[in-house]
Amino acid sequence: MEVYCTRPRCPRPQNYFADLDDITTLKTTQQKYCTTCGMPLLLDGRYVSMKLLGRGGFGAAFLARDRRIPGMRQCVVKQFQPAGNLTLNQLQQAQLMFEREAEVLAQLGNDHEQIPDLFAFFPVIVNGLQPGQQDQFFYLVQEYINGQNLEEELVQHGKFSEQQVLEVLQEILKVLKFVHDRGIIHRDIKPSNIMRRRDGRLFLLDFGAVKQVTNAALGAASSTGIYSMGFAPPEQMAGGQVFPSTDLYALAVTLITLLTNQEAIKLFDAYTNQWKWRMQVTINPRLADILDKMLLPAANQRFQSAQEVLDALNSQPLAPTQFNSPSVTLPPQPPKASNPVVPRRLPTQPAFSTVELLGGAAFSGFEGALIAIALFSLVKSPIVALSIATVILGILIFAQTRRWIEKFDLLIIPTISFAILFFLPFLQGGLDIKVVVFLAVGAGLVAISLTAVFRLIYKLLSLLL
Repeated sequence: MEVYCTRPRCPRPQNYFADLDDITTLKTTQQKYCTTCGMPLLLDGRYVSMKLLGRGGFGAAFLARDRRIPGMRQCVVKQFQPAGNLTLNQLQQAQLMFEREAEVLAQLGNDHEQIPDLFAFFPVIVNGLQPGQQDQFFYLVQEYINGQNLEEELVQHGKFSEQQVLEVLQEILKVLKFVHDRGIIHRDIKPSNIMRRRDGRLFLLDFGAVKQVTNAALGAASSTGIYSMGFAPPEQMAGGQVFPSTDLYALAVTLITLLTNQEAIKLFDAYTNQWKWRMQVTINPRLADILDKMLLPAANQRFQSAQEVLDALNSQPLAPTQFNSPSVTLPPQPPKASNPVVPRRLPTQPAFSTVELLGGAAFSGFEGALIAIALFSLVKSPIVALSIATVILGILIFAQTRRWIEKFDLLIIPTISFAILFFLPFLQGGLDIKVVVFLAVGAGLVAISLTAVFRLIYKLLSLLL
């Protein structure tokens, strides 16, 4: 079994113990030590680190298993061990963040299914790499969320659709309502701190920068300068008091970065002190107005709670905003009915840009022509060939609407089809490459033309109706 050493500067952290492949031995063995640096490997006697998940300025995270739990449950082991030359004040502040995360997870994780549970929190004191020195580490063990964070999704799949962003907004607002109702402000909401588990459920992570809000003096709720640049509102960057609307601001920044696939600092105009993002997307004006209100610079001008944002989402939709202007004035909310309000999905605009739409049309026309030519060369019947080609083309178009085929796939698939057409002997019979290219390109151009015409008609009808 491979066991990963958690000492930060261990030159060879991978260890292998053949005897631990036996589950019985793994459960009963005494402490194991790194064969290179001598670091204890069974943390707190039970957590077996197997893989490094990531390393940052304040420590590292490891995928581990709990050998004391039936089935050896997977978990995340976070290690606190700051790197670099920190001042005593910075070191104390960083350690406080780490301990605070353990406290908050212990308080919240077991009570909300979208916040990771805390399993353990303990220190480890070991001999240092230099003779006569000792190193102290703090470990936090929490629930392992198997999936991708939204920053990774953005890199892999590109900008989010309106419906995807609306889902994130509604789900994280519910978590923030739970957190804020318990007097806690997260203070570091960003795409990398929202994780989507493989079953689709969203989790809010990294409570290291939270702030407890008390009824003491105002200074008790002031910021300590821990935030992510671009996502923090003015009051947090200035080191002032933080509020629930501080988290709402960061959540709105997170959502517009997902919608635009642009870095937050590129969407903010420092000269006018305004966010410039609406011209880059096409979304429901109601949702855009809500996001803009969450992004207002003054904390008292934003929504004051997550519930207020949820109420705004569930209220009667606004009339379309002319030219998508960034108006953020919302109408008075209707009185709440005695019956609970049922959340409604906002109407969505097409998720495909003009370039994506025309590119997909070119792909469909070109690929459809190649498929029809290949089938005709095999069955020698134009009716049968066109019928089968139409079915296959319909499947390809459906795959595009579901985004199973996009981007480079639109080039790779026709290239492979073209190669098959001319390099497989049973398809070569009498095919003229110039004719095939002419027909395929012509079909692609026709598809682009028809798509452009239908899109224009659709736009005109939308304006008239």
